Amino acid sequence: MARRTIAKTPKSDLDARKATILEAVVTEHIDTAQPVGSSAVLQSTDMGVSPATVRTEMVSLEREGYLAQPHTSAGRIPTDKGYRYFVDHLQTGKLGQVQRSQLGEFFATVRGEMESVLEQTASLLSDLTPYTSVIVGAGHAHASILSAQLVSLDARHLLLVTVYSDGSVSKHTVLPTRDVSYETAAEASKQIQALLIGTTLEQTVQVPSRGDDVAVLIREAVGVLHAERPVVEGESVYVGGSSRVAEAYDGVDKVREVLSLLEKELLVVSLVQDIIDKGLSVAIGAETGHEALSTSAVVVAPVTVDGQTVGAVGLVGPARMKYKESISAVEAVSAELTRHFEGAN
Repeated sequence: MARRTIAKTPKSDLDARKATILEAVVTEHIDTAQPVGSSAVLQSTDMGVSPATVRTEMVSLEREGYLAQPHTSAGRIPTDKGYRYFVDHLQTGKLGQVQRSQLGEFFATVRGEMESVLEQTASLLSDLTPYTSVIVGAGHAHASILSAQLVSLDARHLLLVTVYSDGSVSKHTVLPTRDVSYETAAEASKQIQALLIGTTLEQTVQVPSRGDDVAVLIREAVGVLHAERPVVEGESVYVGGSSRVAEAYDGVDKVREVLSLLEKELLVVSLVQDIIDKGLSVAIGAETGHEALSTSAVVVAPVTVDGQTVGAVGLVGPARMKYKESISAVEAVSAELTRHFEGAN
């Protein structure tokens, strides 16, 4: 076990010795899941003080809310406040060589629609860590349209297929108010292509106001595309490594609570967005705002393209998660996703 030396902690409400003891307790508890005593602290640090001094400082840390003692004869475990201090003073880490290679190979070869890429990325992130991953895609409202084709299935049933610069594809059913010939559909498709290419769903396009069959069909098709905009813009959630929940938590009830929350897409989107809006990269326990995650931590990083947030990458695990490794993995995957989608534009 590596021994830590006392470090200065600027802008801290803890002195150097208390900070070192707290770091030792958090690190040891993350590794063992057991209460930590003064002897374990002394073994992992180089403070040159007696066990009695360490115990006194641990009592003080408990009184200040950084540590808790689950049993009278046991050592201490970190509280949410203790974890928060630990995370706020954590030195930046980086992925190991094997993980970096795995990440590089994945993004060098991954192809397909945005939805497929995000789903595969969720699995990758979970493989890089011992925790459950969450990828939120904010839809393609900001992506430009590369192609828009109107396909005639029959006289009263057409399909508008739209391809976006982020690799996503949308399909919208168009049910015209009058019979449409193959020739009319083909001409409308040609004009829709010219009308929509290079635009985004946020932009208003000038549709023809004529009363002929082609113009009417164009208005109906573009109207369907924009009428369903809220659905298109809606965030999608991709969860990787759901089985990791059972491995990470003690107790069937807690596992069930966490899995139940992860199944609710709107809750997951709200959770991730709230964390980002607060300017946090890590939310611990009550900071998540969800009772089901009261003993959990969530690590997140936004994915941005052309200055716009188009999604987020996250990990969900117990409060005693390996923060340095988790933060490094989330930030690395977020950066790779950003590069991937920027390259698609």
